[in-house]
Amino acid sequence: MNEIVLINITGPDRPGLTAAITGILARANVRILDIGQAVIHDTLSFGILVEMAGETGLSDVLKDVLFRGYELDQQVRFTPVSAEEYSRWVTGQGKPRHIVTLLARRITAEHIARVSEITARYALNIDHIDRLSGRIPEGLPADQGKGCIEFSVRGEPDDPAALRAEFLAIAQKLNVDIAFQQDSIFRRNRRLVVFDMDSTLIDAEVIDELAKAAGVGDQVAEITERAMRGELDFKASFRERMALLKGLPVDVLEDIAASLRLTEGAETLIAQLRRLGYKTAILSGGFLYFAEKLQQRLGIDYVFANALPVADGLVTGEVQEPIVDGQRKADLLRELAAREGISLEQTIAVGDGANDLPMLAIAGLGVAFRAKPLVKQSAKQAISTLGLDGILYLLGFRDREGH
Repeated sequence: MNEIVLINITGPDRPGLTAAITGILARANVRILDIGQAVIHDTLSFGILVEMAGETGLSDVLKDVLFRGYELDQQVRFTPVSAEEYSRWVTGQGKPRHIVTLLARRITAEHIARVSEITARYALNIDHIDRLSGRIPEGLPADQGKGCIEFSVRGEPDDPAALRAEFLAIAQKLNVDIAFQQDSIFRRNRRLVVFDMDSTLIDAEVIDELAKAAGVGDQVAEITERAMRGELDFKASFRERMALLKGLPVDVLEDIAASLRLTEGAETLIAQLRRLGYKTAILSGGFLYFAEKLQQRLGIDYVFANALPVADGLVTGEVQEPIVDGQRKADLLRELAAREGISLEQTIAVGDGANDLPMLAIAGLGVAFRAKPLVKQSAKQAISTLGLDGILYLLGFRDREGH
């Protein structure tokens, strides 16, 4: 009769420890059923689930493992596993898996406690916990840190909408972001990322900057804010704002373009996506002139935005069809996915306003970035505490993979 034993080894990390322990097991022709290892601050936690034939001399093998562990300054614990316990473990492998990603400037014990409480309440079992962010230097200002913890959980919540609502509520309370997504083959196999421009790739609404130069800043900003909150039809509000820009000298466009600041993490994210072979696009309800400037600066593959008609050196205030509104963005996302020969599940859409919701809804991963409350509640995922490069964590990438 075969014996199943869980071997747990903890202690200072030592080069060659894995080889030493498995070498002992190999001599007894032991079968490995499961294995896992983690090192936290130079301290090792190593587990092996093994099956041994009854005639192999189980006690002698375990004694050798114990002595070798002692020589390497390790604590060794053996736990017998019954056939029933093993069968339950095997049965669990067919359960759905999800990824919970916790993002914050600094990760605290309360953050971990709240996330794990919620997952447990929805009968989700945590299999693995990993840190994706880099090591934070001592003395780094609190607003400059980046922390990300990834939980791999097993099971299917009875009410996914209620689970997401709880995550959103606790995220707002603790000033963190919590993403919940299925752990599918597509997660690290996205191929196309599309971005809104204003207040997403850049830290401004260009039309508001143009309005300030035209002396109608307050009027246009109020209309923009209401449109982004979803209180106004985008096309109607766009026409209204364009009319207010009539007579603006085109000379100011270059100065405004030069003054626009990239959003935190935008340059890092685009550079990483390009290195990894992703295609990128700007789908903007703003203006093509500024989107093309960004395209040149960042190396964006595709750009779609609204024209800014001029005549005799002045903005005409007219609108040129088609207007890039929410539905147009969703249509463009479909077209680009078809052009690249990929499914929508392999796409990512990022935006902050109500007119971004249609494309966020159909993308495989829709991310509301520093978004209005309506957009944050409606989108699949949201990032508000970190920069745009926090999206890499949602794809499962670690900071060290960027070097």
